Amino acid sequence: MADLLERVLLPVASEEDAVTSARALAAQAYGEVVLVNVVEKAGGAMDKAGVEQRELAAEEMFEAARVVLGDVDSEIYYGTDVVDTIFEAADDIDASAIVVTPRGGNRFIRLVTGDVALGLVTENDRPVVVLPDTEHASDGDEEAGTDDG
Repeated sequence: MADLLERVLLPVASEEDAVTSARALAAQAYGEVVLVNVVEKAGGAMDKAGVEQRELAAEEMFEAARVVLGDVDSEIYYGTDVVDTIFEAADDIDASAIVVTPRGGNRFIRLVTGDVALGLVTENDRPVVVLPDTEHASDGDEEAGTDDG
């Protein structure tokens, strides 16, 4: 998978997501990484939060991922469509693949974030690699009652 992960675009949506995604990527053989956060613009309507507030949040996400991955590049992108903006970023950095980690949460969260995930895997022009969240996967094994003995 090393060639596939030669130049990775790693989109992050929150600090928790950044750590989870970074941890999943760190378990793989990879080359360069560019962290990307998309600040979703409202397309003419009022934005939910100010630009400075969203940029500060993005920088906190990047720092959380750097704790795991070390010194990696990061970019903030702005757009009205998260999927299209991630693809734009992938083109800009000439990514060999876009790497995502499934986000947990309740059904509502999965419904909302699922639209982005679905768009990434159905509308893509480059590989999208879905890496498991190894920490939550191991928690799930314990909850399911599996053991080694």
